[in-house]
Amino acid sequence: MSTLSSGLRPPPVRPAAAAAPEPRAARFCLSPADRGVLWLYLLTRISLWITAHFARWLFPAQSGVREAAPVLAPFQHWDANHYLHIARDGYFPAGAGPWTSGWDNREAFFPGYPFLLRAVHTVVPDWTAAGLLISLVAGAVAVLALARIARAYLPEEGAGHRTVVLFLLSPCAVFLAAGYTEALFLAFALPAWLAAMKHRWALAAVLTTLGTAVRVSGLFLAAAIGLLFLLSVRAGGGSRTWRSAGWTLLPALPPAAYSWYLHAHTGDWMAWKHAQERGWYRTFHPPWEAWANTWTGAFGGTQSTGYALMFQAELAAMLVGLALVALLVRRRRWPEAVYVALSLWALGTSYWYTSVPRATLLWWPLWIGLAALSLRRPWFRTVYLCVAAPVTTLVALTFLTGRWAG
Repeated sequence: MSTLSSGLRPPPVRPAAAAAPEPRAARFCLSPADRGVLWLYLLTRISLWITAHFARWLFPAQSGVREAAPVLAPFQHWDANHYLHIARDGYFPAGAGPWTSGWDNREAFFPGYPFLLRAVHTVVPDWTAAGLLISLVAGAVAVLALARIARAYLPEEGAGHRTVVLFLLSPCAVFLAAGYTEALFLAFALPAWLAAMKHRWALAAVLTTLGTAVRVSGLFLAAAIGLLFLLSVRAGGGSRTWRSAGWTLLPALPPAAYSWYLHAHTGDWMAWKHAQERGWYRTFHPPWEAWANTWTGAFGGTQSTGYALMFQAELAAMLVGLALVALLVRRRRWPEAVYVALSLWALGTSYWYTSVPRATLLWWPLWIGLAALSLRRPWFRTVYLCVAAPVTTLVALTFLTGRWAG
């Protein structure tokens, strides 16, 4: 544990005036290390597509069928269907809404991804293919930014590549390729964090604003960047830095605009939150109650074996998150600790835990910390890969065959 914490050593916060401007060409040119990361990303995408191809033949939805499902069918499950319905039909088609029997609570999902999906669909006629294209491009941007952040945090050669390896082989990596929001959110969040580390506050705010249009997690990122801004001022940023303070408020606009839109249609300013409560049991419960309810689902014999295993994974991911926050606090990485802690609070105060393992994809300090540990203790990479490879494969197959996987 001490080795993991010692790896998180980013450059100290410095005044904005001390930050040398980065040449514009350098911001967009790909270094050999960047190209290596992209090759790794492409190879893992190919591996996942191969898995999806065989999954539709080996694990059909019904026994005895003589034709495999359509090629892209393995990727169109669960939340991907919600985003498709929003992009195709809107939030309240033909006057339907929460007052309609059997309503699917689609207003729980923020509009950034469905809007982009509808735009891409004008060029790519197949809805599933359009969603996969968004995730493919967004994932490439995300891994490039993650590698660059890792290089800023870790002095070892190959730190960026190692971080991306662990990230792309993480248990829930399949959601980076499906028509989900994780890849798109990270494509905004990670460059935003990179910009904030370089004290480019306006760019960081714009990218974070795009992130808040995709997921409510963007507000957690905004809080972390706001704290990073305050630490920069405290370090001696002066009046020049304070002139950028207004940018830190920009990320609140998409959630505010979405709440206004929902109020205009439902009369409820918090309709998205209430939809989550109705559809996914996200009513507020104290953390100890949420833990107890999840524990019962995992080990109390109240669920089928598949769901019980998922609840066990939820508990394990929560413990990983709590350990990560503790390590970040120990290293006085306050902005990163705030980001992960807010995520844990939001996920850990529902009736029971839902989607905590998938949320680990958004905790970039976790993957950088694990990379630091593997670089200092080579045996750890072997252990990680031996454990992660079967788990990642099983989670991917679970999702690709239409079973619940977080």
